[in-house]
Amino acid sequence: MTGLSLVCLVHSHTGSFLTAGQVSAAFAVAEALAAPQLARLTDRFGQSRILPPALLAHALTVAALVCLVTSGARNALPALGGALVGAGIPQLGAMSATRWAALLRPNRAAELPTAFALESLSNTAAYLVGPATVSALAAAGHPVAGTTVAASLSVAGSLLLAAARGSAPAPAARSTPHATSRSLLHGALFILIGLNLAIGVYFGALQVSVTAFVVEHHAPGTAAPILAVSTRSGLLTGRLYGLRRRRATPAMQLPIATGALMLATWLLLTAGSPLQLGWMAVLTGATIPPLVALFSQLTESTAHPSVLTQAFSWPGSASAAASASAAAASGWAIDTLGPRGSFALTATAATATTLHSLTGLRLLHPPTSRPTPPKPAPHDRRAPRTRNHSR
Repeated sequence: MTGLSLVCLVHSHTGSFLTAGQVSAAFAVAEALAAPQLARLTDRFGQSRILPPALLAHALTVAALVCLVTSGARNALPALGGALVGAGIPQLGAMSATRWAALLRPNRAAELPTAFALESLSNTAAYLVGPATVSALAAAGHPVAGTTVAASLSVAGSLLLAAARGSAPAPAARSTPHATSRSLLHGALFILIGLNLAIGVYFGALQVSVTAFVVEHHAPGTAAPILAVSTRSGLLTGRLYGLRRRRATPAMQLPIATGALMLATWLLLTAGSPLQLGWMAVLTGATIPPLVALFSQLTESTAHPSVLTQAFSWPGSASAAASASAAAASGWAIDTLGPRGSFALTATAATATTLHSLTGLRLLHPPTSRPTPPKPAPHDRRAPRTRNHSR
């Protein structure tokens, strides 16, 4: 919601898509660079200590950007404001996934796939409702309201998460004082970053591709329904994935999921009408939530608990950066080859995920023994002292 609302806000006051694109790009790049650093601080000091200042910074930077744009600021100031907004946005997704690991890994590890499937469904629903809300507010002549709503939701969610201390994992500085970020430097994380880069290209190129295709077929009003139906099919498959327990490991499931996405995206190239494209978009959308849930399972199972928030943050940053870059690359492909050129970019990205998952299959298997994530902090404080029992 935030990225789209910034585009609507800047364009409505400047009339320039170039300026809006610069602000959006600055936002995306700054978030991709700053998110892992914020995650590192979160792992070290705990979510409840990092979230309040982070959300305060986010609220202030959004307010500053709105003031800059509405007052007619020019040159690099709006882009600088967009970068500050991106740098301060709370990383709620990574923090939420880390909490699930801390709560379930000790005694209920078999329920982690269901928890991550629930996260994936929540994200899918947010992507369905959020951009539509921002677009509707902008179309009604209230672009500032869209930015305000997005920032308010981020701040409210951060406050709720910060207040829920009972599920927050203990800071690594206390639970594992000698752990360092070197725990991140392993092959599995690089494989997951590569997978998220490719899936980010898919996300960034698909929306532009669908829009260009329906405009070429003189049916621009069908773009939103096609994307909405694609997302709804993902809600169904994500729920079905979360309900079942599977014997195959996530690493073994991954090539199957990425292969399904690859086949569905190549089918997009055969669409001859918006109706046919809609049916094929249903297939592509159905593959995404299970795939995202698998990414989370693999991240949790291969990362050291002391750097788990960072491990979730790096692939997410890679996906966001690739998505922003793919949108621009899709525009070039459409101008050069037409909408099918952009669909080819989407299919190529999906193919890359399949090949990457196959080459990294051995690295993605979890270690035979792994440390248990630090339990939620309040439970650590309430636990009886071992010294007294030994006496």
